[in-house]
Amino acid sequence: MPPKIDLPAAWRGEELFARDDWTVELSESDLAELDAALESSLIRSGSGLANRLSSLQNSLERGGGATRVRGFPIDRYDEAQARTLFRAICERVGTPISQSASGETMFSVRDEGFGENDPRTRGPNTRKKLSFHTDRCDVIAFLCLRQAKSGGENFVVSSVSLFNEIGATRPDLLGVLMAPFFYKRHNVDAGNERPYCEQPIFSVFDGHFAANFLRVLIERAYASNDVPDMTEQQREALDYVETLAEDPRFHVSFRLESGDLLFLNNWVTFHRRSEFVDHDDVTLRRHLLRVWLSVPNSRPLNPMFAGNYGATAAGAIRGGMHPPG
Repeated sequence: MPPKIDLPAAWRGEELFARDDWTVELSESDLAELDAALESSLIRSGSGLANRLSSLQNSLERGGGATRVRGFPIDRYDEAQARTLFRAICERVGTPISQSASGETMFSVRDEGFGENDPRTRGPNTRKKLSFHTDRCDVIAFLCLRQAKSGGENFVVSSVSLFNEIGATRPDLLGVLMAPFFYKRHNVDAGNERPYCEQPIFSVFDGHFAANFLRVLIERAYASNDVPDMTEQQREALDYVETLAEDPRFHVSFRLESGDLLFLNNWVTFHRRSEFVDHDDVTLRRHLLRVWLSVPNSRPLNPMFAGNYGATAAGAIRGGMHPPG
């Protein structure tokens, strides 16, 4: 049986909600600093809000790995102003990186109504349920501008706890999950010349845990004729990860409301979203802003993650998608 990983991020289910680093409430002085930041597009270094965001940055890497920030006064600002302030907040946590071949660093998570075969279609721009996954960054940040009429709940699970449970109950599968799987190049990753990369689901490198999981790209790789067939044990291992992640003993679910921010460390958490129903009025429809961040206090990664992330050294700028050429 592999040794259990004892980290603050190894919470189970609603243990997350009891953590001191789960919820941050913005104070009146924080809101005043946000108002002041509209002119400069920056949160002043050494300010109270900057210091709180520095603490958040630290807890994401060394604490529970998930924090909800409440009290952003969404009704006080128009969308352009909200974008400016969300970016300023994110830049106090890390460096925004590209989420598309066009280089966009802020992505609108909403139902764009693209067709199933439209190359622009990605899970976040539909209204369908998403499976548990990670994004190609150290930290993912969301700001909820408007919530759906119904549905659209967020689900978060500790990948550290999944690792420990698999090690305790199916150590044979844990070995499979720590070996590389093929990943197909993302359909918007136009700057990547390699059609496939290989990386593990779970890794412990130089004493640092890391987990990364996007099954849709794994399935696309093995559906092709260019890589060896997925083994039955590999498929069983992936199924077991998803079965445990969907178990209420391990995950939490909650609904972000307008003005809520959510920060997740992708190396210690998996997340997903439930299907949602939107309002008929276009101006009231669900809309979240998303930023991918490379953070300066990040952990070193197994070199096998280089195919998706580029640099793997601790604190390096890494992840994201890059334009062609």
